[in-house]
Amino acid sequence: MKYIYDDLAEKKILITGGAGFIGSNLAFYFQKHHPLAQVYVFDKFRNDETFPSGNPTTLGHFKNLIGFKDKVIVGDINNPSDLQKLKSYDFDIIFHQAAISDTTVLNQELVMKTNHESFLRLLDIATQSQAMVIYASSAGTYGNSPAPNNVGSGEVPENIYGYSKLCMDESVRRILASNPSYPIIGLRYFNVYGEREFYKGKTASMILQLGLQALKHKKVRLFKYGEQKRDFVYIKDVIQANIKAIESMQSGIYNVGSGEARSFNDIIECLKTGVGDFEVEYFDNPYAFFQTHTQADITSTKEHLSYMPRFNLEEGIKSYLKEIKAIFERENPKM
Repeated sequence: MKYIYDDLAEKKILITGGAGFIGSNLAFYFQKHHPLAQVYVFDKFRNDETFPSGNPTTLGHFKNLIGFKDKVIVGDINNPSDLQKLKSYDFDIIFHQAAISDTTVLNQELVMKTNHESFLRLLDIATQSQAMVIYASSAGTYGNSPAPNNVGSGEVPENIYGYSKLCMDESVRRILASNPSYPIIGLRYFNVYGEREFYKGKTASMILQLGLQALKHKKVRLFKYGEQKRDFVYIKDVIQANIKAIESMQSGIYNVGSGEARSFNDIIECLKTGVGDFEVEYFDNPYAFFQTHTQADITSTKEHLSYMPRFNLEEGIKSYLKEIKAIFERENPKM
């Protein structure tokens, strides 16, 4: 679905982290609906390096971009010389998705340098080319503050990832305090799920992981007792928010979620509707920090971005199940 009327003809659009989950979905959205735009993907791409948890240090994967016909630039946002070469392109719009988004990473210095300091360097490039910036923030900025979550209150992150994103938002607030017309919008993503997240591995959504468990084992494991609530938002609604931000006249920071808090048990019921019955085993949550209830207040997002979620949990999972089943068949050819 096309979200704005402007065809963005000849506009130069940069997507950092464009080989990742949300970045690649943005790239294909533009390719399909705005073919006259000039789209550039910037990504480090995956190598064999891992964090102590065993998770890859970068989530960009070439397979997320198979079929993408525009330009690809290989680079690391932590490398100033890689960022420097972006200056010559004179971009009109920058979508900044690149980050360490793995919330289990404990290296505070690395997360802050990657998420906050690199963002500030990218803003310098955007300022020189007078580009609009739309960047990924996170519901992690709220920590375990009581829901519903409102921008500007309850911003008490409990891990370094959430703190790094809050630092990005605070930097933007300082910019807007002195220059309210500066074209920048931060989007605080809640629990995003959907197509092209498979290569996130263990950091992929519960919806994908539980769906694959159900298909493979006819059984899933869930933290006791599945009553935790999150705001789950389907990738197509996240793309909608990013695209509509292009035409917003109000710079600032906005929540992007469904606006509803749904339990983990609700996911189970949605999956059973799509894949058939399976067993649920409940076990103790091993994580010291775990958000137990998130819900995005999207009042200002609706007002200033004309954002309107189109998928509730049932509709989103129903739409996503085709890919979940295809992933299962690909990964388990003999079953």
